[in-house]
Amino acid sequence: MSTTLKPLLPGATLGVLGGGQLGRMWAHAAQRMGYNTAVLDPDAQSPAGLVSHHHIHTDYLDAAGLKQLAAVCQAVTTEFENVPADALAQLAATLPVSPAASAVAVAQDRAREKAHFVKCGVPVAPHAVIDTPEQLAAVNDSLLPGILKTSRMGYDGKGQLRVTTRDELNAGWAKLGKVPCVLEKMLPLASECSVIVARGRDGAMVNLPVQRNLHRDGILAVTEVFAGNVPDALANQAITAAKAVAQELNYVGVLCVEFFVLADGKLVVNEIAPRPHNSGHYSQDACDVSQFELQVRTMADLPLTQPRQHSPAVMLNLLGDLWFPKQLGSDPNSLQAEPAWHDVLALPGTHLHLYGKREARVGRKMGHLNITAATPEATRQTALQAAAILGIAAF
Repeated sequence: MSTTLKPLLPGATLGVLGGGQLGRMWAHAAQRMGYNTAVLDPDAQSPAGLVSHHHIHTDYLDAAGLKQLAAVCQAVTTEFENVPADALAQLAATLPVSPAASAVAVAQDRAREKAHFVKCGVPVAPHAVIDTPEQLAAVNDSLLPGILKTSRMGYDGKGQLRVTTRDELNAGWAKLGKVPCVLEKMLPLASECSVIVARGRDGAMVNLPVQRNLHRDGILAVTEVFAGNVPDALANQAITAAKAVAQELNYVGVLCVEFFVLADGKLVVNEIAPRPHNSGHYSQDACDVSQFELQVRTMADLPLTQPRQHSPAVMLNLLGDLWFPKQLGSDPNSLQAEPAWHDVLALPGTHLHLYGKREARVGRKMGHLNITAATPEATRQTALQAAAILGIAAF
């Protein structure tokens, strides 16, 4: 597919729905390239709003707020998948919006997401959709033990339960409010990985290297990216699958596709995120084009060049837990202490990214630390030193 597009050049204003840390890092990338930025978010202290030229404090479906955003912007994106797809659709009536509401709607619903994977021919875990008591009763025993997930509004391990027996499945569906759910068969996992692709309106598509991920309590904790972090054949399969998912959606923007690597070495797709992703944060310091610059380029119809990773990298997710060391007391939110940034930054190749959030809370994403070095071994050694200083478990 080849289409001649008229790019939005620096000096234009780009907008984002959502004012969290992803929007903040996108705004920094856009501003570095010479663009003005606008944020629509109901929080007056949103991290992205605090650093943007325009901060519109309204609900995502507020007609006046959407009209104001459309008036100041020449293109709009989103920074998290739970922004109402209707808001994107309303904006798309007057200006370019990427990704499209139709693509975001798929990512917002696990049942639609799974159906899309099947349509694309990419491997997916055995599963069943449960919308009604009849569908619950019809679940095949072969899907147990499994993980019961709400079809909508689940992220970072929220909205999901492990179920081993039919009684647990029935009780779990009741506990989740008998809302539409997807039951996924539990598979023996060896590891997890992800691929970030960027696709332009002209159909051009590029990707970041395959990222090996470690989750703890359903939240990404560590990402490692270097040559050989996953076998070449598996990496190629993941990239091909991720591009197929984006292509079939006619996707425009940055898309993260997450995968499970099974104990037998096979790959199954887990879920998609229609935006930049935690596992791509390393690209800020280890690649010549970051995921956030790719997001700007897709919005502005600028050329997409294949990113080049120039340094092995490890990313450590910095949760609010680090501000409440366990040795200070039993109440996890009672005694706050600033992490030892001085000691961390004394280590070579450490790059600290904090999100400007005023209050630390246990489980809240406060920032990330990228570590780069000349070799994977040196990168990992420094990352383990930084983790030990911060009180992050070794990996």
